Amino acid sequence: MDAPANDYRLLFALLIPLVGTLGVMLKGDRENVREAISSISSILLLLMVVSMVAEVRQGKTLIFHMFSLLPGVSVTLRADAMSMIFALVASSLWTIAVFYSMGYMRGLKEHAQTRFNACFALAIFGAIGVAFSDNLFTMYLFYELVSVCTYPLVAHHQDDEGYHGARKYLVYLTATAKAFLLPAMILIYVLTGTLDFAATITGGIFPKDANSTLVIMLYIFCLFGFAKNGVMPFHHWLPGAMVAPTPVSALLHAVAVVKVGVFCTTRVMLYVFGTETMGALNLGIPTAYFVGFTVVAASVIALSKDNLKSRLAYSTVSQLSYIILGVALLTEPAIQGGLIHIVNHAFSKITLFFCAGAIYVATHKKYISEMEGLGRTMPFTFGAFAIASLSMIGAPPVAGFITKWNLLVGSVEAHQFGILLLLIASTMLNAAYFAPITYKAFFGKRPETEPYTGIKEAPLAMLVPILIACLISVIIGIFPQFMMHFVKVVTG
Repeated sequence: MDAPANDYRLLFALLIPLVGTLGVMLKGDRENVREAISSISSILLLLMVVSMVAEVRQGKTLIFHMFSLLPGVSVTLRADAMSMIFALVASSLWTIAVFYSMGYMRGLKEHAQTRFNACFALAIFGAIGVAFSDNLFTMYLFYELVSVCTYPLVAHHQDDEGYHGARKYLVYLTATAKAFLLPAMILIYVLTGTLDFAATITGGIFPKDANSTLVIMLYIFCLFGFAKNGVMPFHHWLPGAMVAPTPVSALLHAVAVVKVGVFCTTRVMLYVFGTETMGALNLGIPTAYFVGFTVVAASVIALSKDNLKSRLAYSTVSQLSYIILGVALLTEPAIQGGLIHIVNHAFSKITLFFCAGAIYVATHKKYISEMEGLGRTMPFTFGAFAIASLSMIGAPPVAGFITKWNLLVGSVEAHQFGILLLLIASTMLNAAYFAPITYKAFFGKRPETEPYTGIKEAPLAMLVPILIACLISVIIGIFPQFMMHFVKVVTG
């Protein structure tokens, strides 16, 4: 059979944010031009990704082969149903985040805005590369690129706290990749003769007579090697990275970094190991309980955090493990629930971080205990926060309900009632650390020493992206069929 013709849209999707990065750097001294380049680049990327949707929805796989290093080792791009889940999220949220960042960075008169915008675009370049990777080698290259180009964003403030958080961020992510992922990739190639992903999620790429102990070891290495997935104990980089500006936190938690981690993890689970191999070697259920500990433990820690961004950070650690847990259960509804949470969590969590940034710009307050009564003077911001919180809790009609429903059904089908109880406990914990924020904001009483005078909504450049992201969370909760179609294609 002839190899499929190269689809240049994949290459263009990769080049658009890269060209945008160069344009931002060249025109950095002209603020309006620089931001126009970022905006236009984000819109062009979204349009390029959307142009592939119809063909992928029909079951086609688009390929662009760049070059080969060895037999079975190449740099090749691929758009299939699973690729589109992440590519649509990354491209659409970049568009929203670019406009939000303009209001935030200008509102606080942040320094080094050219570097910020350039690294932001470069991070999306890496994320799109991961989304469209056709094999483990290509994925590894772009995974590492995301780590490096987001370091300046985490260290943006260039103070002791910023440098400490950025060092922790880089050390955790690069050390785990070098210690676990790189050797695993080499051994997988030696064992199978290829690093290409399988065509379906069932068989994987390992030969039937492969040494089971070695395959289990490689699976564990991959699970820990993709430390951007936030699974304990390699999660400490994520709360530490909260020293960055809020748009960076939104990028880390919703658009690029952590989504790169869970996408890579689940891509490898399904398309390198496969559901049959994972079931035969009993890898799935132990993984589900292992990451289930992260789900609950991170939620408990979130309860103790008064700093709003810290609470949201530990919420992210918990929520990411839903994605891996769903795939690990190996039942069709659970896998669908896990994969769709890549989308649902992204739009809801970026809304929450955008709200945190808007609160800080409008009031310079970071702590939940300081937000008593602020909802009455910032109703749109805290209203959006409340709706996004409902999604994290899993309440209808917001997007997170689709995730929780599928995970609960999948755990019952897998006869894992321990996981069912864990999910219920996690939902209660979600409500326990989100509901008080909204309650204090709308029903709490402001201290007499801190009147409402001068407090109002953040600038429209920030408020409009918040409302758009929030609205999308509701829309994909009420009408989940569009994104669920890709998920159902993945599960066959």
